[in-house]
Amino acid sequence: MPDVNRDEVREKIRRAAAGDKTAKEELVAENMPLIKSVVRRYKNKMTDYEDLIQLGTLGLIKAINNFDLSYDVKFSTYAVPMIAGEIKRFMRDDGAIKVSRSVKSQAAELNKFIEEYVAENRRSPQIKEIADKFGLEPAEVTFVLESSRYPVSMDSESDDDNLSLKDRIADPGDFDDVLDKMLLKDAIMKLKDRDRKIIILRYFRDKTQSEVADELGVSQVQVSRLESKILKQMAKELK
Repeated sequence: MPDVNRDEVREKIRRAAAGDKTAKEELVAENMPLIKSVVRRYKNKMTDYEDLIQLGTLGLIKAINNFDLSYDVKFSTYAVPMIAGEIKRFMRDDGAIKVSRSVKSQAAELNKFIEEYVAENRRSPQIKEIADKFGLEPAEVTFVLESSRYPVSMDSESDDDNLSLKDRIADPGDFDDVLDKMLLKDAIMKLKDRDRKIIILRYFRDKTQSEVADELGVSQVQVSRLESKILKQMAKELK
């Protein structure tokens, strides 16, 4: 049975591309819930909510203008990364997220310790272990790490702890699972072939790091380091 709604959306996109302003306005109005779902990820940061809505709307309009009707993909799937990208670009270029130099410096020290700890112990340190190492309160550690959005789960006991990819790299908070999956898929597709294979094998095929290492012909430690690097890259993409 044909997807009537999908056909209607594609027809409006075709009309909008031909200069039909009414079709474009209808698309924006119909996709406002989608824009708000994306904005929800950023509303606690230092930018006015209405400004974020305007940025998200701009991203949606760009998606309407650039969507290729030959794509075998739902428009919403294509639009989500465009909406998020517009917001992230503003925050990066206009400095909407401001972190002091001292906090950045401290975050770099903590992240370096975490990387070395993972390489040596093959598991991520817990918040308390990091706090004891640097003489900080656990809440301070959480704040500093949050400022840099370090991707490795801070409460994991080992690298093979069966945490989902969302658990490892998604921002904390309550947001739409469907939206999250869209953003994750977009981030995964931007990875290099080997990096994408590692993520797929680990989180979608339930392979252990040792099994992935055997398949790639490298050591388990190398897979651990590569995985941490890839997750960090994906976390930056999802910010």
